[in-house]
Order: sequence, then C-alpha cells, then structure tokens
Amino acid sequence: MLRPAASTGNDAAGHRAMTSEVIAWRPLPWQARMAAAGTDGYARRVFLPAPPSMSMPQIGVLLREWRAARRLSQLDLALEAGLSSRHLSYVETGKSQPSREAVARLADALELPLRERNELLVAAGYAPQYAERSLDQPALAQIRRAIDLLLAQQEPYPAFLIDRRWNILGANRAALRVNRFLLDGRDSPHRNMLRHFFDPADLRGAVANWNEVAGSLMRHLHATVRAAPADAAARALLEEVLAYPDVPAHWRHRDLDTAPAPLLGVVFRKHGRELRFFSTITTFATPRDVTLDEMRIESCFAEDEATAALCRELASSDP
Repeated sequence: MLRPAASTGNDAAGHRAMTSEVIAWRPLPWQARMAAAGTDGYARRVFLPAPPSMSMPQIGVLLREWRAARRLSQLDLALEAGLSSRHLSYVETGKSQPSREAVARLADALELPLRERNELLVAAGYAPQYAERSLDQPALAQIRRAIDLLLAQQEPYPAFLIDRRWNILGANRAALRVNRFLLDGRDSPHRNMLRHFFDPADLRGAVANWNEVAGSLMRHLHATVRAAPADAAARALLEEVLAYPDVPAHWRHRDLDTAPAPLLGVVFRKHGRELRFFSTITTFATPRDVTLDEMRIESCFAEDEATAALCRELASSDP
C-alpha cells in the first residue's frame, strides 16, 4: 500500500536533470538457483541440488563483487578487516583459504546482511552461522505474537509485515479494507508492495501522486540492488517493474543526483474521496535470524482528519 523505507533513495522532480549509472549484471548459476520462487509475491527461497558441473562460487568471487558494491579497494578492505593485503589477495585468487574468523571479519568490514554472511561462509567451506526460521516455528512464537500485536494496534489504519524485497508477509484488517475500497471490493492480485503500485490492474490507478511515489520506490529498489549485488531476486523484481506500461525510460538507471527525502506520503483518490497517508518503519534490533533480519513492519498514519474519518467509517462497516 504505502512506500516501504530503504536506506537510500529519494524523490526527484519529473523534469529534473539526473546523473545516471547503468548497472550491467548477469546472475551466476548459483544465484539463479537460489532466487525467490513463484510470482505471487510470497518470500520463498529455493535450494536445488547442483549438477556435478556446478558449484557454489569461490569466496574470492563474492569478495570482489562486494568490494565493488562497497567501492573498496583490496587494500581498503584488508585494513578494515585487520588482514594483510597479500593474504586478502591470495584469498581472492584462490591461493589461500581464510579461517572462519577471517571470513567473519571480512563480513563485518563489508557490512553484510545475515543472509549474505551465511553465503560468504558457505563459499569459504564453512557451515552457515545464522538460522533462517519460519515465523510459524516454535522458536519464533514470541516474535509472531509481538508482530500480531503491532499490526492489530495500528487499527483503523493499515499496517504491513514486509521483507527486504517488498513481499507482503502479513497485514491487518485495515489494510484489507482500504485495499478493497480502492479496488472496488476486489482483493489485490499481488502480495508485493512494488507490484501494488506499478501494475495498472492493482492500486496504481488510484494513486494521485503516482509519479512521485513510484519514482521514489524505484530509487529504493535500485539502492537495494546496488547494496546486495548477489541478490538475483531483487534484480529480477527491478526488471519486472521496469517492464510495466508507461514506466519512464530513465528509471532504468540509478539516480545519483538526489538526496533522501525526509518523508514521502501517498495520496489515493477513489469515488470522490481522498486518502492521505504517511508511514513509519519498525525493524528488529540486533536480529540473529535471517528471517528477522529481513523483516520490517510498515505502519500507516492519516495525514488529515478526512483520511482518519474514512478509515473509521470503513472499520465500522467491517463484518
């Protein structure tokens, strides 16, 4: 429904000149096999057995990719990780095998998310450090209850549980009510926030400030792709949303000229009524599980009394 936050990105005026960067990339075979499955927006990860001719990438390949993404020279990374530049060079060329501790220090220096830390360890021949549990597993029962409470407390305004690729993993009743109001009683055909806003058959037609909101979402997606070069699913999502009708051609390139906006609201218009929302993002502090590391809760708030009144009206008619 509303704009998911990201670490970088911002809005740009429609005709403002921009400095652009073309990102050319081809997924490695192992990345393609680990991409998220399906097109319904659910976050799923598929691990298929590799044929004998395939193998996970060597750690040197991953380190070079991440150094390029972080704009670090080999010497810069070695200094940050407390390693000699010669040892790092040998690791990257496959002449030396790093210890598990050295891999952890490299991951810290590169500021890798938990999923990518696991992948770096596996590429070096070690077992993953962080578990990836489903929310319905007993170990995360307390977390699930906390999430349900946060979503319910946001009533009568929408709230969503979202992963790092904008897949909607959960929502409160208010989110369903507002979506159905905007879609003439229909449910959305997607469970992904970006598809909501870019697909003309979804919420796009009801967004009064679509160019502003969609442009900001695109910059956030470019930033995600740039920050995680091995995330084949994020790159596939980028290509998918760029293929929707009437998406400006210059959105294919990463905007390097604008600073992050402090806040972006979304304006919906339907049946002569207007809804104005802004949102906040809640994340889990110091997560040690991949699932929790990639989750956030987006809570929407009314910008004016007319929006608040309509949300209360929709709630009162909810069976």
